[in-house]
Amino acid sequence: MCFPAGAQQPAKVPRIGFLGATDASRFSDRLDGFRKGLYDVGYSEGKNITIEYRWAKGTPSLLPALAAELVQLKVDVIVPAGGTQAILAAKNATKTIPIVFAGSNDPVSVGIVASFARPGGNITGLTLGGPELYGKRLEILKETIPTLSRVSILFDPTNASAELILNEIRTSARVLSLKIQPLEVRSGGDIDSALDAATKARADALIILEHPAIILHLKRIMNLAAQNRFPTMYADRERPEAGGFMSYGANISDLYRRAATYVGKILKGANPGDLPVEQPTKFEFIINLKTAKQIGLTIPPNVMAQADKVIK
Repeated sequence: MCFPAGAQQPAKVPRIGFLGATDASRFSDRLDGFRKGLYDVGYSEGKNITIEYRWAKGTPSLLPALAAELVQLKVDVIVPAGGTQAILAAKNATKTIPIVFAGSNDPVSVGIVASFARPGGNITGLTLGGPELYGKRLEILKETIPTLSRVSILFDPTNASAELILNEIRTSARVLSLKIQPLEVRSGGDIDSALDAATKARADALIILEHPAIILHLKRIMNLAAQNRFPTMYADRERPEAGGFMSYGANISDLYRRAATYVGKILKGANPGDLPVEQPTKFEFIINLKTAKQIGLTIPPNVMAQADKVIK
């Protein structure tokens, strides 16, 4: 018996909801990693998978409404990108649509998942590494600048992980006999006053706690830090590659590539609550030697030897 060709139903094209805390221009490397990861598991955007993008443009208060839009669209998976607030917005918007995050410092402590091994519910993903990484960043700064005594921390107090991270930094600072100066940055208007306060306090270095309000102004922060000769530590290799001083952390583009493999497993039937939250095992140390020279700093040979990449 012959059946008419028109009786064959076309395969359903899955849809991913990508919830970004900033904007596409600041996520280009991460999106490239995510798309490569989708390709690795057999999906190509615009061919056999669709991505619905929603961008908060550095305004966290927009995230809940944008997450609700993705739920209304009945996407198959939501990928919150850009920090804890985006993840929590997605989590609060749905208890049924699977969620895969890439970028929480400690998803258990802030209530995103029940545990790393068994996240439970409809959510899983990948962490950036725990708050203890900030202790390592302080250690690197101390090795780089043996006379280091005071470090200013730029942070956004609306960041759900901020206090957790600051407590870790305080603990590490006591061990290293360092003084810490937390400086609030809620918007671009706070940057000049924060760096003025760091200058007046005679801070020897800066650490940046990245959050949407801060990420939007990172280029300006980098320029001002260089002008004021502040050695500055970042969490992401993209920062020294763009002119910042140094970074120590996981390769975030790779995390997004791995997140895409989780999305692939879920689209093929896996339960997100049964997929363990993955933690990075490799961290990269990047130094921008041009910026070091600009701020008048000589990197000790033992620190140079530890670098995974030196930008000359």
